[in-house]
Amino acid sequence: MKFTLTAKDHQSSARAGILHTPHGDIHTPIFMPVGTAGSVKAVHQRELEQDIHAEIILGNTYHLYLRPGTDILEAAGGLHRFNGWAKPVLTDSGGYQVYSLSENRKINEDGVTFKSHIDGSRHFFSPENVMDIQRSIGADIIMAFDECTPYPCNYVYAKDSMELTHRWLKRCITRLKNTQPRYGYEQALFPIVQGSTYPDLREQSACFVSEQNLYGNAIGGLSVGEPHEEMYAMTSLVCNILPADKPRYLMGVGTPENILECIALGIDMFDCVMPTRNARNGMLFTTQGIINIRNEKWKSDFSPIDETLGGYVSTFYSKAYLRHLIINKEILGAQIASVHNLTFYLWLVREAREKIVEGTFRAWKDGMVKKIAARI
Repeated sequence: MKFTLTAKDHQSSARAGILHTPHGDIHTPIFMPVGTAGSVKAVHQRELEQDIHAEIILGNTYHLYLRPGTDILEAAGGLHRFNGWAKPVLTDSGGYQVYSLSENRKINEDGVTFKSHIDGSRHFFSPENVMDIQRSIGADIIMAFDECTPYPCNYVYAKDSMELTHRWLKRCITRLKNTQPRYGYEQALFPIVQGSTYPDLREQSACFVSEQNLYGNAIGGLSVGEPHEEMYAMTSLVCNILPADKPRYLMGVGTPENILECIALGIDMFDCVMPTRNARNGMLFTTQGIINIRNEKWKSDFSPIDETLGGYVSTFYSKAYLRHLIINKEILGAQIASVHNLTFYLWLVREAREKIVEGTFRAWKDGMVKKIAARI
């Protein structure tokens, strides 16, 4: 994998680049739709490619390990062949999912023992077997196994957790060096910066991660309930330490305005379940602002969902029809809303990239943040 910077904004830390992977190029800044169990909910792969213009999607180690299991994935030839997605894939290590099972897991130096959310069966994740599972999945970009701290989190716990994540990272690196990819192409390991909202810990972690000199770097443990100002402060601090010639991935972020503000701080890659999860509940992100399609005001509005945005779904279906589908819990409503929201998110990062290249990003961003955050 190789990362090439192609443009920088002169009034912020925003940058544009190209991430070259075995399954194709990714133009950054980029948003990655979340396909937790090998599927972006309510969205066909054809729509991801042709309407949404996604360049990479996510899978999740925890969920794919439980179902369908590594034996099925290996028999299929990896996740790409199993789900028919020919472009790049990134897999989260499962650390965040294990974190969310706080009542059903136990962490020690060796790894994490946890109970499946499906049937209560007991399982164990270590840095070594998480690397093995991601070998079996076959993602282009794989994440190191880490512990994601909650917010708020006391200093001692955050420090101990960060140091454990660093020791686990070393074990992940060793395991990858001692194993071979299963499907004939290399996989790029991204380590994860932790440290909660403590500047000295974030600095230590960013320095440690940078010293590993891996293909790219991720920032975890944010967007877990902290105020946006703290998220931006930690992101800025870390981006000023992480090497400029490697892609920076801010995990689990976020709202459209979060994405634009963090692009300005130097982030290249984002993911979040928000566009699809909110879509299923009737919240639409548009070029004019946020719409709750369930509201009565849209009942007789026969204008397109978002004519400015373009794309088949956003321009063909009316607000009134989509409201009708969502109110009646029709599956098609979830599908249309999900495709629309993802189309918006990918449009937003493409526009950001274009403005970076043009040298007009900062002024465009400042105006766009206010517009897209408004409720209409």
